[in-house]
Amino acid sequence: MKVFIIGISGAVGLLLARNLLHRGDEVSGLVRREQQRRDLAALGVDAHLGDLTALTAESLASLLAGADAVVYSAGSNGGARAVTVAVDSDGAVNALEATQLAGVPCFALVSVMPEAARGQDLTDDEEFYFAVKKLVDVTVSVSDLDWLILRPSLLVDRAGTGVVSLGPAQPHDEISREDVAATLAELLHEPRIRRRILELTQGATPIVQAVRALARDR
Repeated sequence: MKVFIIGISGAVGLLLARNLLHRGDEVSGLVRREQQRRDLAALGVDAHLGDLTALTAESLASLLAGADAVVYSAGSNGGARAVTVAVDSDGAVNALEATQLAGVPCFALVSVMPEAARGQDLTDDEEFYFAVKKLVDVTVSVSDLDWLILRPSLLVDRAGTGVVSLGPAQPHDEISREDVAATLAELLHEPRIRRRILELTQGATPIVQAVRALARDR
């Protein structure tokens, strides 16, 4: 596959890129700094310099031409509202439009579980972040692309286990970023799983089996 990753310099994006490259896929992406571009080039990634918040849909579409899928894994993590709007809202919607303009069939979005952090003392900015993420999920889900929305539970930095729980609804728990990237790579390679919202957390089912089980459910 040819996959373009927006957010490729982030933790999940970079892990996804490495996973896809290991499979023999062609990976490209968007970065803001020249050093990031050089580091990714050393891995075999064709990274383009650009500011997501400044690119028009048309200019971004020119970078996406020829891809089989676009993955949007950029995120503000619930910071200041201005950043949330720029990255999680405007950036994601802009990328969705660019994907359509470029004729790329698949758009995959890394989102969040709606009930994440419920029961905690959230700030107004964090509440705003969750509201924005849900609205963007809605926007993606009504597009005419072969979209896929993946909602992982709390992301943690530890080695992946290779076993998960994946389905339309999962309890909010935690999952390693490695397992999120591995699951997303497997989902991208399963064309029978499209136009679905899936939730992901740690579990007991090997990733390949978890994905194949959902494909058989179609």
